[in-house]
Amino acid sequence: MVGKIHSVESMGLTDGPGIRFIVFFQGCSLRCAYCHNPDTWDMNGGKEVTAEELVERALRFEPYFKSSGGGVTCSGGEPLLQPEFLIDFLKLCKDNGLHTVIDTAGFGKGRYEEILEYTDLVLLDVKHVTEIGYKEITGRPPKEFLKFVSALEKANTSTWIRHVVVPGLTDGEEHIQRLNEFIDEFDNVEKVELLPYHVLGVNKYRKMGIPYRLDGVDPMNKKEIEKLKKIVRVG
Repeated sequence: MVGKIHSVESMGLTDGPGIRFIVFFQGCSLRCAYCHNPDTWDMNGGKEVTAEELVERALRFEPYFKSSGGGVTCSGGEPLLQPEFLIDFLKLCKDNGLHTVIDTAGFGKGRYEEILEYTDLVLLDVKHVTEIGYKEITGRPPKEFLKFVSALEKANTSTWIRHVVVPGLTDGEEHIQRLNEFIDEFDNVEKVELLPYHVLGVNKYRKMGIPYRLDGVDPMNKKEIEKLKKIVRVG
């Protein structure tokens, strides 16, 4: 099975436990206001690769995985947009004893139950906790996201919640309390990460000629993030 990827990172340290081989899948249906990887959006971009080739590359780092409790992370873009390729890749990873993580916004093309069979941990990027807020940030209604959330709850797959805190959009104590209510619906959340909004990807927009919707919004104050972290019930 051939899929499209944007790039790989061989020794990642922030997208799951331990040292990880990170595959950035090409393509995303969302157009998040703060996305720092607009170069991953286009499904016609990226490089073609087989699942076997990817696993072979990942296995070169197996000694580091075993010593650190790491493994393979499928990120993006959005890995769920290539379900057949993703399933083949995850199956091969599990056949070779590799720990598997999906870093996802939960907005794909179905087959979620089968995907989760071969997934040890999901890093779930929660864009917003209201329908209006979700659409404002992503440009899409949350219907598909909620389908994935339902499958994730049924599968009871270990989950880390990730939430980008943007001044004026997803900050404030009231908003974080609503995030807590969303988290309370899960029995399988092990960790919550509040990620401060940054502007490191703005130059990509300029080079690609894409208007940046949050132009003028300052990076999130780290002291404010620390205050909000004290409100989150898991983490």
